[in-house]
Amino acid sequence: MNSSKGIRRLSTALCATALAFALTGASAQQKTTLLVYTALETDAMKLYKDGFEKANPDIEIRWVRDSTGIVTAKLLAEKANPQADVVAGLAASSLALLDQEGMLAAYEPKGFKELTPAYSDSARPPAWVGMDVWAATICFNTVEAQKRGLPKPETWKDLAKPVYKGAIVMPHPASSGTGYLDVAAWLQMWGENDGWKYMDALHENIAQYVHSGSKPCKQAGAGEFPIGISFEFRAHQVKKSGAPVELVFPKEGLGWDIEATSIMKGTKKMEQAKRLADWMASKEANQVTSNWWAVVAYPGVAKKLEGIPENYEKLLSKNDLNWSAKNRDRILKEWSKRYDGKSEAKSN
Repeated sequence: MNSSKGIRRLSTALCATALAFALTGASAQQKTTLLVYTALETDAMKLYKDGFEKANPDIEIRWVRDSTGIVTAKLLAEKANPQADVVAGLAASSLALLDQEGMLAAYEPKGFKELTPAYSDSARPPAWVGMDVWAATICFNTVEAQKRGLPKPETWKDLAKPVYKGAIVMPHPASSGTGYLDVAAWLQMWGENDGWKYMDALHENIAQYVHSGSKPCKQAGAGEFPIGISFEFRAHQVKKSGAPVELVFPKEGLGWDIEATSIMKGTKKMEQAKRLADWMASKEANQVTSNWWAVVAYPGVAKKLEGIPENYEKLLSKNDLNWSAKNRDRILKEWSKRYDGKSEAKSN
């Protein structure tokens, strides 16, 4: 009899354990995975993922990350059969292009009215919602420059002077959003004829076009080249690391773009995608963004960053993101025809 009771107790305990495992498994299975394409800096991705998943424990972000040009090309290639649910941290000029192709689901996230309107799509509901502004910044290695007797540049036009021959690296505009915002800014700033003339002269001084917006500043910081055309997030990080770099903000104006969030049309996880869009527009997400960016979408959240001037926002050049999107293919073909000979080899 005792033996029989023991068996029943053991059986009951095993059933309870099995039920607990089953419930745990069911709970785990209920977690929805959102496929999110991004060009965010890897430094930032973890904080966004952790913050969102803490607030939304039933959703998991799975990132697919590459540089802006690569992500944009991938999305366009998948137009007939979209894979991504959401795009977060991609250039607004790229998202404007996707919108022109009819690939985005317009959505106004919760709290949208709290954000600075100029940093999101002007349509209502918006096709893309801004996170932050990123802009051109030159990293100037003072130690290497002194060795070569190079003066500190103050303007974009300075970089075209013969004294800088072979001393400059910049991002490739087809791969890097930072490279493309530079080219688009020069063409808008000076007009197409003078813009291409400037790039012809600058090309004489370029050592290499690299496939990352961060890499030129890292190279300048490491002393590989005296001058790297980059952007303020990476420039701030490199300077903060103790590298002997000064940050230069050319007087003619800074090319810029906006990192933004969009929902892909046709996602089968629309409710969860909207929740991610809501969170990316929140004050909490903007506080994460303010760790690296001097201009964020939520007013009053941005911090003072070392090396970034107080009037930084006023230095931004006039910029028509829709023009940049519409003319992207034409501009990149012309750029490649003229300058691709100095491009870094692409890694497989």
